[in-house]
Amino acid sequence: MSGNYRTWPTLVFLSVLTAPLILMYSYLFVDTITNTPPGSVIPNEFTLEHWRFLTETIPGRPSIWLATWNTFVFATVTMVIVLMVSSSAGYALSRLQLPARSFFLGGIMVLHAFPTVTLLIAIFLILQMLGLYNSLAGVILVKTALELPFGIWIMKGFYDTVPWEIEMAGIQDGATRFQVWTKLVLPQVKPAILALGIFSFLSGWSEFILPLVLAPDNNVQVLSVYLAALIADDQNFDMALFKSVGVFYVIPVIVLFVFFQNRLMNIYSGGTKG
Repeated sequence: MSGNYRTWPTLVFLSVLTAPLILMYSYLFVDTITNTPPGSVIPNEFTLEHWRFLTETIPGRPSIWLATWNTFVFATVTMVIVLMVSSSAGYALSRLQLPARSFFLGGIMVLHAFPTVTLLIAIFLILQMLGLYNSLAGVILVKTALELPFGIWIMKGFYDTVPWEIEMAGIQDGATRFQVWTKLVLPQVKPAILALGIFSFLSGWSEFILPLVLAPDNNVQVLSVYLAALIADDQNFDMALFKSVGVFYVIPVIVLFVFFQNRLMNIYSGGTKG
């Protein structure tokens, strides 16, 4: 019972913090499927007119489904590359006595500390020279490079918690280093892989500056740039349309969090156990 009494203040505190956010998004959603008279905050009729962008192309904008596909590809490919490189590089930095390993780890964190905006001019020039400007491939490469320092550092920290005895037992049984890594070590850090994958995907899904500067054309436009373009159109700005696209944009994030929230909590409550 004492444990329950200690939990109640935490629940009340978290409820107070989250209630305004839940109410705001609930009202925002209701506002996208209703009409509200001018000067009022109470809707008076149901309508799907604000969601017409799902079947009609907004003048001057790409199809919402093309922008959604571009966003999905951008976020997914970024996540896959970050997971592949971080899981292997983190293991190497954790287990192998590489020359200047401490210097390399410090350099990784220094790179992660650089604001993206300060690197945009150099990145822009490099992509132009490589012929990757205004392409999803170019912006994916840049986003991946900026996400890798964090991913490598996170994975290295989780590998450090895996006991050496597990690997030694595998090697004594005749397994190769690669087999030890894939069959014995990786299962021990599944919560880290899951969390890093989700964070990398969400980071790509919500990225705005890089696609805006490096891939502004309509055929490679992502949802964040699509949404910003609606605001920039002063003459034809439609607040109801803007709200509807905003809700459409955030729905996958909410679904992803609801589906994986229990597994993500394993990082805090279950250590490195899969």
